[in-house]
Amino acid sequence: MSEGQQQMSDFSSSSRGMRFSRRRMLTAMGVAGAAAASVPVLSSCGVGGRASAPNGADAVTGGFDWRKAAGSTINILQTPHPYQLSYQPLLAEFTELTGINVNVDLVPEADYFTKLNTELAGGSGKHDAFMLGAYFIWQYGPPGWIEDLNPWLQNGSATNAEYDFEDIFDGLRTSTRWDFVTGNPLGTGGQWAIPWGFENNVVAYNKRIFDEKGITKLPDNFDDFIQLAVDLTDRAQNRYGISTRGSKSWATIHPGFMTQYSRAGAVDYTFNGSELIAEMDSDKAIDFTEKWIDMQHRAGPTSWTTYDYPNATGDLGDGKAMMVFDADSATYPKNKPGASKEAGNIAWYAGPAGPDGNYKTNLWTWSWAMSANSRNKLPAWLFIQWATGKESMNKAVEGGTYADPVRKSVFDSTFKRVAADQYGYLEAFETVIGDSKIQFTPQKKFFDTTQNWAVALQDIYGGDDAATRLRSLAKTNTSKVNL
Repeated sequence: MSEGQQQMSDFSSSSRGMRFSRRRMLTAMGVAGAAAASVPVLSSCGVGGRASAPNGADAVTGGFDWRKAAGSTINILQTPHPYQLSYQPLLAEFTELTGINVNVDLVPEADYFTKLNTELAGGSGKHDAFMLGAYFIWQYGPPGWIEDLNPWLQNGSATNAEYDFEDIFDGLRTSTRWDFVTGNPLGTGGQWAIPWGFENNVVAYNKRIFDEKGITKLPDNFDDFIQLAVDLTDRAQNRYGISTRGSKSWATIHPGFMTQYSRAGAVDYTFNGSELIAEMDSDKAIDFTEKWIDMQHRAGPTSWTTYDYPNATGDLGDGKAMMVFDADSATYPKNKPGASKEAGNIAWYAGPAGPDGNYKTNLWTWSWAMSANSRNKLPAWLFIQWATGKESMNKAVEGGTYADPVRKSVFDSTFKRVAADQYGYLEAFETVIGDSKIQFTPQKKFFDTTQNWAVALQDIYGGDDAATRLRSLAKTNTSKVNL
Protein backbone atom coordinates (compact mmCIF):
# COMPACT_ATOMS: atom_id res chain seq x y z
CA MET A 1 0.00 0.00 0.00
CA SER A 2 1.22 3.53 -0.74
CA GLU A 3 1.55 6.17 1.98
CA GLY A 4 -1.72 7.65 0.76
CA GLN A 5 -3.46 4.40 1.61
CA GLN A 6 -2.30 3.84 5.15
CA GLN A 7 -5.36 3.80 7.39
CA MET A 8 -7.98 1.12 7.04
CA SER A 9 -7.61 1.47 3.33
CA ASP A 10 -8.28 4.75 1.67
CA PHE A 11 -11.97 5.20 1.34
CA SER A 12 -13.96 7.02 -1.24
CA SER A 13 -16.81 9.44 -0.96
CA SER A 14 -19.62 7.97 -3.02
CA SER A 15 -20.82 11.41 -3.97
CA ARG A 16 -17.42 12.93 -4.83
CA GLY A 17 -15.09 10.06 -5.64
CA MET A 18 -12.37 11.67 -3.53
CA ARG A 19 -9.63 9.69 -1.78
CA PHE A 20 -8.39 10.44 1.70
CA SER A 21 -5.67 9.24 4.05
CA ARG A 22 -4.86 9.33 7.74
CA ARG A 23 -1.78 11.44 6.96
CA ARG A 24 -4.01 14.22 5.65
CA MET A 25 -6.17 14.07 8.77
CA LEU A 26 -3.14 14.54 10.99
CA THR A 27 -1.99 17.41 8.81
CA ALA A 28 -5.44 18.93 9.17
CA MET A 29 -5.30 18.65 12.94
CA GLY A 30 -2.00 20.44 13.06
CA VAL A 31 -3.26 23.24 10.82
CA ALA A 32 -6.54 23.42 12.66
CA GLY A 33 -4.86 23.49 16.03
CA ALA A 34 -2.86 26.52 15.03
CA ALA A 35 -5.94 28.15 13.54
CA ALA A 36 -8.02 27.46 16.62
CA ALA A 37 -5.31 28.71 18.91
CA SER A 38 -5.15 31.97 16.99
CA VAL A 39 -8.84 32.70 17.42
CA PRO A 40 -9.52 34.89 20.45
CA VAL A 41 -11.85 33.64 23.14
CA LEU A 42 -15.06 35.57 22.59
CA SER A 43 -17.15 37.12 25.31
CA SER A 44 -20.54 35.68 26.09
CA CYS A 45 -22.25 38.40 24.10
CA GLY A 46 -19.98 38.15 21.06
CA VAL A 47 -20.21 36.17 17.87
CA GLY A 48 -21.05 32.58 18.72
CA GLY A 49 -21.30 33.51 22.39
CA ARG A 50 -23.57 31.88 24.92
CA ALA A 51 -25.86 34.86 25.38
CA SER A 52 -26.82 34.82 21.71
CA ALA A 53 -27.45 31.09 21.68
CA PRO A 54 -29.21 29.78 24.80
CA ASN A 55 -29.32 26.05 25.38
CA GLY A 56 -32.41 24.61 23.70
CA ALA A 57 -33.11 21.59 25.87
CA ASP A 58 -35.63 23.26 28.21
CA ALA A 59 -37.92 24.04 25.29
CA VAL A 60 -38.59 20.32 24.72
CA THR A 61 -41.56 19.11 26.75
CA GLY A 62 -44.02 16.21 26.80
CA GLY A 63 -43.25 12.53 26.40
CA PHE A 64 -40.29 11.27 24.42
CA ASP A 65 -41.04 10.54 20.76
CA TRP A 66 -38.51 9.81 18.05
CA ARG A 67 -40.85 11.54 15.59
CA LYS A 68 -41.18 14.73 17.61
CA ALA A 69 -39.24 16.64 14.92
CA ALA A 70 -40.56 14.76 11.87
CA GLY A 71 -40.42 16.78 8.65
CA SER A 72 -37.34 18.77 9.66
CA THR A 73 -33.93 18.71 7.98
CA ILE A 74 -30.50 18.87 9.61
CA ASN A 75 -27.06 19.49 8.14
CA ILE A 76 -24.14 17.51 9.53
CA LEU A 77 -20.43 17.94 8.88
CA GLN A 78 -18.12 14.94 8.71
CA THR A 79 -14.69 13.94 7.50
CA PRO A 80 -14.26 10.59 5.74
CA HIS A 81 -13.36 8.00 8.37
CA PRO A 82 -14.14 4.33 9.09
CA TYR A 83 -16.78 5.44 11.61
CA GLN A 84 -18.42 7.69 9.04
CA LEU A 85 -18.19 4.96 6.43
CA SER A 86 -19.76 2.41 8.78
CA TYR A 87 -22.75 4.64 9.51
CA GLN A 88 -23.37 5.91 6.00
CA PRO A 89 -25.64 2.96 5.03
CA LEU A 90 -27.62 3.42 8.27
CA LEU A 91 -28.70 7.03 7.69
CA ALA A 92 -31.83 5.93 5.85
CA GLU A 93 -32.85 4.02 8.98
CA PHE A 94 -32.55 7.20 11.03
CA THR A 95 -34.82 9.05 8.61
CA GLU A 96 -37.32 6.20 8.66
CA LEU A 97 -37.32 6.17 12.48
CA THR A 98 -37.59 9.92 12.99
CA GLY A 99 -38.89 11.50 9.81
CA ILE A 100 -35.85 13.79 9.88
CA ASN A 101 -33.88 14.32 6.69
CA VAL A 102 -30.09 14.48 6.93
CA ASN A 103 -27.85 16.45 4.58
CA VAL A 104 -24.25 15.27 4.90
CA ASP A 105 -21.27 17.42 3.96
CA LEU A 106 -18.01 15.49 3.71
CA VAL A 107 -14.85 17.58 3.98
CA PRO A 108 -11.38 16.15 3.36
CA GLU A 109 -9.25 15.77 6.45
CA ALA A 110 -6.80 18.42 5.25
CA ASP A 111 -9.55 21.04 5.38
CA TYR A 112 -11.95 19.74 8.02
CA PHE A 113 -10.98 21.55 11.21
CA THR A 114 -10.09 24.75 9.39
CA LYS A 115 -13.58 24.82 7.89
CA LEU A 116 -15.25 23.92 11.18
CA ASN A 117 -13.25 26.52 13.10
CA THR A 118 -14.17 29.26 10.62
CA GLU A 119 -17.84 28.32 10.62
CA LEU A 120 -18.16 28.18 14.40
CA ALA A 121 -16.28 31.45 14.86
CA GLY A 122 -18.67 33.11 12.43
CA GLY A 123 -21.71 31.87 14.38
CA SER A 124 -23.66 30.85 11.28
CA GLY A 125 -24.98 27.59 12.68
CA LYS A 126 -24.90 26.18 9.15
CA HIS A 127 -24.12 22.67 10.38
CA ASP A 128 -26.27 21.49 13.24
CA ALA A 129 -24.04 18.61 14.32
CA PHE A 130 -20.46 17.67 13.50
CA MET A 131 -17.68 15.21 14.26
CA LEU A 132 -15.29 16.57 16.89
CA GLY A 133 -12.10 15.35 18.53
CA ALA A 134 -12.11 15.80 22.31
CA TYR A 135 -9.07 18.11 22.44
CA PHE A 136 -10.93 20.58 20.25
CA ILE A 137 -13.52 21.04 22.99
CA TRP A 138 -10.85 22.98 24.85
CA GLN A 139 -10.75 25.46 21.96
CA TYR A 140 -14.37 25.58 20.86
CA GLY A 141 -16.08 25.38 24.25
CA PRO A 142 -14.84 28.55 26.02
CA PRO A 143 -16.17 30.95 23.34
CA GLY A 144 -19.61 29.31 23.56
CA TRP A 145 -19.52 27.79 20.09
CA ILE A 146 -20.82 24.35 21.07
CA GLU A 147 -23.93 23.28 22.97
CA ASP A 148 -23.77 21.76 26.42
CA LEU A 149 -25.45 18.40 25.89
CA ASN A 150 -25.95 17.60 29.57
CA PRO A 151 -29.33 19.40 29.73
CA TRP A 152 -30.43 17.31 26.76
CA LEU A 153 -29.30 14.11 28.43
CA GLN A 154 -31.19 15.04 31.60
CA ASN A 155 -34.44 15.91 29.80
CA GLY A 156 -36.69 12.84 29.53
CA SER A 157 -38.77 14.65 26.92
CA ALA A 158 -35.75 14.83 24.62
CA THR A 159 -33.87 11.63 25.51
CA ASN A 160 -35.13 8.09 25.22
CA ALA A 161 -35.28 6.32 28.59
CA GLU A 162 -33.37 3.42 26.99
CA TYR A 163 -30.43 5.56 25.83
CA ASP A 164 -28.26 4.56 28.83
CA PHE A 165 -25.50 7.17 28.75
CA GLU A 166 -23.71 5.36 31.57
CA ASP A 167 -23.11 2.44 29.18
CA ILE A 168 -20.46 4.57 27.46
CA PHE A 169 -17.06 3.86 29.00
CA ASP A 170 -16.38 6.21 31.89
CA GLY A 171 -13.02 7.43 30.58
CA LEU A 172 -14.75 8.61 27.41
CA ARG A 173 -17.58 10.39 29.19
CA THR A 174 -15.04 12.08 31.46
CA SER A 175 -12.84 13.09 28.53
CA THR A 176 -15.63 15.08 26.87
CA ARG A 177 -16.56 17.10 29.98
CA TRP A 178 -14.85 20.23 31.28
CA ASP A 179 -15.84 23.49 33.00
CA PHE A 180 -13.05 25.49 31.27
CA VAL A 181 -11.64 26.60 34.63
CA THR A 182 -7.84 26.54 34.69
CA GLY A 183 -6.66 23.83 37.05
CA ASN A 184 -9.92 21.90 37.11
CA PRO A 185 -9.77 18.33 35.78
CA LEU A 186 -11.76 16.73 32.99
CA GLY A 187 -15.08 15.33 34.17
CA THR A 188 -16.26 18.67 35.54
CA GLY A 189 -18.69 21.06 33.86
CA GLY A 190 -20.71 20.56 30.71
CA GLN A 191 -20.98 17.54 28.45
CA TRP A 192 -19.75 19.17 25.25
CA ALA A 193 -19.80 16.11 23.01
CA ILE A 194 -20.97 12.50 23.01
CA PRO A 195 -18.27 9.88 22.30
CA TRP A 196 -18.85 7.93 19.09
CA GLY A 197 -15.67 5.94 18.45
CA PHE A 198 -12.19 5.93 19.98
CA GLU A 199 -8.62 4.66 19.92
CA ASN A 200 -6.57 3.13 22.72
CA ASN A 201 -2.82 3.58 22.28
CA VAL A 202 -1.23 0.17 22.74
CA VAL A 203 1.43 -1.97 21.05
CA ALA A 204 0.87 -3.93 17.87
CA TYR A 205 3.57 -6.38 16.79
CA ASN A 206 4.53 -8.83 14.06
CA LYS A 207 3.56 -12.20 15.53
CA ARG A 208 5.16 -14.11 12.65
CA ILE A 209 8.60 -12.76 13.47
CA PHE A 210 8.07 -13.11 17.22
CA ASP A 211 7.12 -16.76 16.73
CA GLU A 212 10.15 -17.37 14.47
CA LYS A 213 12.43 -15.94 17.15
CA GLY A 214 10.71 -17.86 19.97
CA ILE A 215 9.56 -14.71 21.76
CA THR A 216 6.73 -15.84 23.98
CA LYS A 217 6.96 -13.40 26.89
CA LEU A 218 6.02 -9.83 26.06
CA PRO A 219 7.89 -7.20 28.13
CA ASP A 220 5.97 -5.80 31.08
CA ASN A 221 8.35 -2.95 31.90
CA PHE A 222 9.75 -0.17 29.74
CA ASP A 223 13.44 -1.08 30.03
CA ASP A 224 12.79 -4.62 28.80
CA PHE A 225 10.57 -3.24 26.04
CA ILE A 226 13.42 -1.03 24.80
CA GLN A 227 15.83 -3.96 24.88
CA LEU A 228 13.43 -6.11 22.89
CA ALA A 229 13.07 -3.37 20.29
CA VAL A 230 16.86 -3.14 20.02
CA ASP A 231 17.20 -6.92 19.72
CA LEU A 232 14.65 -6.96 16.90
CA THR A 233 16.47 -4.28 14.92
CA ASP A 234 18.51 -5.39 11.92
CA ARG A 235 19.40 -2.41 9.76
CA ALA A 236 21.04 -4.64 7.13
CA GLN A 237 17.69 -6.36 6.62
CA ASN A 238 15.77 -3.04 6.61
CA ARG A 239 14.06 -4.17 9.79
CA TYR A 240 13.73 -2.19 12.99
CA GLY A 241 12.19 -2.76 16.41
CA ILE A 242 9.71 0.00 17.24
CA SER A 243 7.83 2.60 15.26
CA THR A 244 6.26 5.72 16.81
CA ARG A 245 5.39 9.16 15.57
CA GLY A 246 8.17 11.75 15.55
CA SER A 247 7.10 14.65 13.35
CA LYS A 248 6.90 18.27 14.45
CA SER A 249 3.23 18.03 15.44
CA TRP A 250 1.11 17.88 18.59
CA ALA A 251 -0.03 14.49 17.29
CA THR A 252 3.45 13.08 18.00
CA ILE A 253 2.88 13.48 21.74
CA HIS A 254 -0.61 12.10 22.26
CA PRO A 255 -0.37 8.38 21.28
CA GLY A 256 2.45 6.11 22.47
CA PHE A 257 4.59 8.85 24.03
CA MET A 258 1.89 10.25 26.32
CA THR A 259 0.68 6.77 27.21
CA GLN A 260 4.07 5.53 28.40
CA TYR A 261 4.97 8.94 29.89
CA SER A 262 1.85 8.68 32.06
CA ARG A 263 2.59 5.10 33.03
CA ALA A 264 6.06 6.26 34.12
CA GLY A 265 4.36 8.53 36.64
CA ALA A 266 5.11 11.79 34.81
CA VAL A 267 2.50 14.52 34.26
CA ASP A 268 2.31 17.43 31.87
CA TYR A 269 1.16 20.13 34.34
CA THR A 270 0.38 20.63 37.99
CA PHE A 271 -1.78 23.40 39.46
CA ASN A 272 -0.39 25.46 42.31
CA GLY A 273 -3.69 27.08 43.23
CA SER A 274 -3.37 30.00 40.88
CA GLU A 275 -1.66 28.81 37.71
CA LEU A 276 -0.57 25.74 35.79
CA ILE A 277 3.07 24.74 36.08
CA ALA A 278 4.58 22.73 33.21
CA GLU A 279 6.24 19.54 34.46
CA MET A 280 8.00 18.32 31.32
CA ASP A 281 11.27 18.92 33.19
CA SER A 282 10.51 16.86 36.30
CA ASP A 283 12.95 14.09 37.17
CA LYS A 284 10.51 11.43 36.00
CA ALA A 285 9.81 13.31 32.77
CA ILE A 286 13.50 13.81 31.96
CA ASP A 287 14.35 10.17 32.71
CA PHE A 288 11.51 8.90 30.55
CA THR A 289 12.24 11.28 27.68
CA GLU A 290 15.92 10.28 27.59
CA LYS A 291 14.90 6.63 27.34
CA TRP A 292 12.27 7.35 24.67
CA ILE A 293 14.73 9.23 22.47
CA ASP A 294 17.46 6.63 23.00
CA MET A 295 14.96 4.00 21.86
CA GLN A 296 14.34 5.95 18.65
CA HIS A 297 18.07 6.08 17.88
CA ARG A 298 18.76 2.43 18.61
CA ALA A 299 15.54 0.78 17.43
CA GLY A 300 13.39 3.32 15.59
CA PRO A 301 13.07 4.31 11.94
CA THR A 302 16.07 6.20 10.60
CA SER A 303 13.79 9.05 9.47
CA TRP A 304 11.87 9.21 12.77
CA THR A 305 11.48 13.01 12.74
CA THR A 306 9.30 12.74 9.62
CA TYR A 307 7.08 9.98 10.97
CA ASP A 308 3.34 10.46 11.31
CA TYR A 309 0.50 7.99 11.78
CA PRO A 310 0.58 6.36 8.31
CA ASN A 311 4.36 5.89 8.26
CA ALA A 312 4.39 4.06 11.58
CA THR A 313 1.47 1.75 10.87
CA GLY A 314 2.52 1.32 7.25
CA ASP A 315 5.93 0.01 8.25
CA LEU A 316 4.27 -2.57 10.49
CA GLY A 317 2.09 -3.72 7.61
CA ASP A 318 5.07 -3.83 5.26
CA GLY A 319 7.14 -5.96 7.64
CA LYS A 320 9.74 -3.25 8.32
CA ALA A 321 8.69 -2.33 11.86
CA MET A 322 8.41 -5.18 14.34
CA MET A 323 6.31 -3.18 16.80
CA VAL A 324 4.20 -0.03 16.71
CA PHE A 325 3.08 2.00 19.74
CA ASP A 326 0.01 3.82 18.49
CA ALA A 327 -3.75 3.58 18.06
CA ASP A 328 -5.15 0.04 18.20
CA SER A 329 -7.87 0.80 15.67
CA ALA A 330 -5.24 1.99 13.17
CA THR A 331 -3.35 -1.31 13.13
CA TYR A 332 -6.53 -3.40 13.43
CA PRO A 333 -7.52 -3.18 9.75
CA LYS A 334 -4.02 -4.01 8.52
CA ASN A 335 -4.61 -7.58 9.69
CA LYS A 336 -7.54 -8.03 7.35
CA PRO A 337 -6.95 -10.22 4.26
CA GLY A 338 -5.22 -8.26 1.51
CA ALA A 339 -4.90 -5.08 3.58
CA SER A 340 -1.11 -5.29 3.98
CA LYS A 341 1.87 -7.52 3.33
CA GLU A 342 1.73 -8.80 6.93
CA ALA A 343 -2.05 -9.23 7.06
CA GLY A 344 -2.84 -12.13 9.37
CA ASN A 345 0.46 -11.77 11.24
CA ILE A 346 -0.34 -8.77 13.43
CA ALA A 347 -1.06 -9.14 17.14
CA TRP A 348 -1.55 -6.73 20.04
CA TYR A 349 -0.70 -6.28 23.68
CA ALA A 350 -1.17 -3.47 26.19
CA GLY A 351 2.48 -2.46 26.15
CA PRO A 352 4.73 -2.18 29.20
CA ALA A 353 3.15 -1.31 32.52
CA GLY A 354 4.40 1.51 34.69
CA PRO A 355 6.76 0.86 37.63
CA ASP A 356 3.74 0.49 39.93
CA GLY A 357 1.95 -1.82 37.50
CA ASN A 358 -0.46 0.78 36.09
CA TYR A 359 -1.74 0.75 32.52
CA LYS A 360 -2.64 4.40 32.12
CA THR A 361 -3.46 4.92 28.45
CA ASN A 362 -4.06 8.09 26.52
CA LEU A 363 -6.93 7.97 24.06
CA TRP A 364 -8.35 9.80 21.09
CA THR A 365 -12.10 9.93 20.62
CA TRP A 366 -14.24 11.05 17.74
CA SER A 367 -17.46 12.45 19.15
CA TRP A 368 -20.62 14.21 18.06
CA ALA A 369 -21.13 17.84 19.05
CA MET A 370 -23.89 20.37 18.35
CA SER A 371 -23.48 23.96 17.22
CA ALA A 372 -24.69 26.41 19.87
CA ASN A 373 -26.13 28.44 17.01
CA SER A 374 -28.04 25.58 15.40
CA ARG A 375 -31.64 26.43 14.53
CA ASN A 376 -32.54 22.73 14.59
CA LYS A 377 -31.43 21.64 18.02
CA LEU A 378 -34.06 19.01 18.76
CA PRO A 379 -33.59 17.12 15.48
CA ALA A 380 -29.81 17.50 15.84
CA TRP A 381 -29.99 16.00 19.34
CA LEU A 382 -32.15 13.14 18.11
CA PHE A 383 -29.51 12.42 15.47
CA ILE A 384 -26.63 12.49 17.99
CA GLN A 385 -28.65 10.30 20.34
CA TRP A 386 -29.35 7.80 17.57
CA ALA A 387 -25.76 7.78 16.22
CA THR A 388 -24.32 7.07 19.68
CA GLY A 389 -27.06 4.66 20.70
CA LYS A 390 -26.82 0.91 21.17
CA GLU A 391 -28.83 -0.29 18.18
CA SER A 392 -27.08 1.72 15.47
CA MET A 393 -23.64 1.11 16.98
CA ASN A 394 -24.16 -2.65 17.06
CA LYS A 395 -25.05 -2.53 13.36
CA ALA A 396 -22.03 -0.37 12.52
CA VAL A 397 -19.65 -2.72 14.36
CA GLU A 398 -21.06 -5.70 12.45
CA GLY A 399 -19.53 -4.21 9.29
CA GLY A 400 -16.05 -5.13 10.55
CA THR A 401 -14.26 -1.77 10.19
CA TYR A 402 -15.66 0.02 13.23
CA ALA A 403 -13.21 -0.17 16.14
CA ASP A 404 -13.41 0.62 19.00
CA PRO A 405 -17.05 0.94 20.12
CA VAL A 406 -17.59 3.44 22.93
CA ARG A 407 -20.31 1.38 24.62
CA LYS A 408 -19.53 -1.50 26.95
CA SER A 409 -22.67 -3.37 25.91
CA VAL A 410 -21.65 -3.16 22.23
CA PHE A 411 -18.12 -4.28 23.05
CA ASP A 412 -19.45 -7.26 24.99
CA SER A 413 -22.26 -8.29 22.66
CA THR A 414 -20.88 -7.59 19.19
CA PHE A 415 -17.28 -6.43 19.07
CA LYS A 416 -15.93 -9.40 21.05
CA ARG A 417 -17.39 -11.67 18.39
CA VAL A 418 -16.29 -9.57 15.40
CA ALA A 419 -12.72 -9.15 16.69
CA ALA A 420 -12.30 -12.64 18.15
CA ASP A 421 -9.80 -13.67 15.46
CA GLN A 422 -7.49 -10.67 16.07
CA TYR A 423 -4.76 -12.12 18.29
CA GLY A 424 -4.42 -10.23 21.57
CA TYR A 425 -6.66 -7.33 20.55
CA LEU A 426 -9.47 -7.96 22.99
CA GLU A 427 -7.07 -8.80 25.83
CA ALA A 428 -5.15 -5.56 25.29
CA PHE A 429 -8.38 -3.57 25.19
CA GLU A 430 -9.66 -5.08 28.41
CA THR A 431 -6.27 -4.60 30.13
CA VAL A 432 -6.19 -0.83 29.53
CA ILE A 433 -9.83 0.25 29.35
CA GLY A 434 -10.13 0.89 33.09
CA ASP A 435 -7.27 3.44 32.88
CA SER A 436 -7.97 4.68 29.36
CA LYS A 437 -8.80 8.38 29.21
CA ILE A 438 -7.26 11.66 28.13
CA GLN A 439 -4.12 11.84 30.25
CA PHE A 440 -3.39 15.48 29.40
CA THR A 441 -4.33 18.34 31.69
CA PRO A 442 -7.07 20.31 29.91
CA GLN A 443 -5.92 23.76 28.87
CA LYS A 444 -6.82 26.22 26.16
CA LYS A 445 -3.37 26.43 24.51
CA PHE A 446 -3.16 22.68 24.00
CA PHE A 447 -2.26 22.59 20.31
CA ASP A 448 0.43 25.25 20.49
CA THR A 449 2.09 23.99 23.66
CA THR A 450 1.93 20.32 22.66
CA GLN A 451 3.52 21.09 19.31
CA ASN A 452 6.27 22.87 21.28
CA TRP A 453 6.76 19.59 23.12
CA ALA A 454 7.17 17.68 19.85
CA VAL A 455 9.74 20.23 18.67
CA ALA A 456 11.67 19.71 21.92
CA LEU A 457 11.72 15.94 21.33
CA GLN A 458 13.17 16.53 17.88
CA ASP A 459 15.83 18.83 19.31
CA ILE A 460 16.82 16.21 21.90
CA TYR A 461 16.89 13.56 19.17
CA GLY A 462 19.21 15.90 17.28
CA GLY A 463 21.65 16.13 20.18
CA ASP A 464 20.37 18.73 22.66
CA ASP A 465 20.79 17.88 26.33
CA ALA A 466 17.42 16.55 27.50
CA ALA A 467 17.33 18.24 30.90
CA THR A 468 18.33 21.63 29.53
CA ARG A 469 15.92 21.49 26.60
CA LEU A 470 13.01 20.29 28.73
CA ARG A 471 13.61 23.07 31.27
CA SER A 472 13.36 25.56 28.44
CA LEU A 473 10.17 23.89 27.18
CA ALA A 474 8.60 23.91 30.63
CA LYS A 475 9.38 27.60 31.12
CA THR A 476 7.86 28.50 27.74
CA ASN A 477 4.75 26.37 28.19
CA THR A 478 4.10 27.61 31.73
CA SER A 479 4.09 31.14 30.37
CA LYS A 480 1.78 30.29 27.46
CA VAL A 481 -0.88 28.33 29.33
CA ASN A 482 -1.35 31.07 31.92
CA LEU A 483 -1.77 33.98 29.50
